[in-house]
Amino acid sequence: MTFVWGAVLAAGLLLVASPWLWPAGSRKRTETVRRGRIARLLEDAGLSRVSVASLLVVAIVCAVVAAAIAWLIAPVAALALVAAVAGGLAPFAALRARRSKLLRTRRGLWPDVCDLLIASVRAGMSLPDAVASLGDSAPAELRPAFAGFARDMAASGHFDSSIQRLKTGLADPVADRIVETLRMARQVGGTELTSVLRALATSVRADAALRAEVESRQSWIRGAAVLGVVAPWVILALLAMRPEGARAYGSPGGIALILVGAAVSVVAYRLMIRLGRLPEPRRWFG
Repeated sequence: MTFVWGAVLAAGLLLVASPWLWPAGSRKRTETVRRGRIARLLEDAGLSRVSVASLLVVAIVCAVVAAAIAWLIAPVAALALVAAVAGGLAPFAALRARRSKLLRTRRGLWPDVCDLLIASVRAGMSLPDAVASLGDSAPAELRPAFAGFARDMAASGHFDSSIQRLKTGLADPVADRIVETLRMARQVGGTELTSVLRALATSVRADAALRAEVESRQSWIRGAAVLGVVAPWVILALLAMRPEGARAYGSPGGIALILVGAAVSVVAYRLMIRLGRLPEPRRWFG
């Protein structure tokens, strides 16, 4: 409890000194950047309709629940604090995992989209009609986005703004390349659209095959990182469930051990993940 009261006192002093340490202008800029990153994460995960405030509420609830569960299992304040931080970060980790899954799933679908666009353009359809037709002919995972584009075009008749909203909804690097190619073809015209889309489809198909092979060979790195981080904390929780273990980890030395262990776990996990991560293509003007 001494550690908890000390943390509360330090937080109170920090809040009192915050107007001088962080002026209002810098706080607003930092908050804007942070909210922009969270909104971008929601958008990339396909949850653009979820507000940033809702996500933050979910993170706070997860933190409280995780801390309560940890306290019921082992009444150690430092362990509950680590559980609260892990619970608060869990929704963001889930969003990043969802974003990666969506990118992997869509990576193999974009060549088919390019082929459908080529077939529509060569059949004599206008560019807006060719994109709108993908709401019926595109792979099932992408049809809602293209159906939304068709509704936007029917309502506004403005191709550029409608396809920009489509680009925002898809939130995919390959989609950005396709959309920017279509926008340029719409603005300047030309007869090279089909050849450009065909070359893009070939490039994306080859990149998807190579990435799938490399990711399958490096999947053991992520598994080893998760096992290496989780196993010590499971053992610590089992030890802290015993009364003498709870007293030992509640002492100043035990608290320092838990906090240092948490920091080492985070650094080691991020290092392992970074070593096994492939560079992702960046979005175009996203």
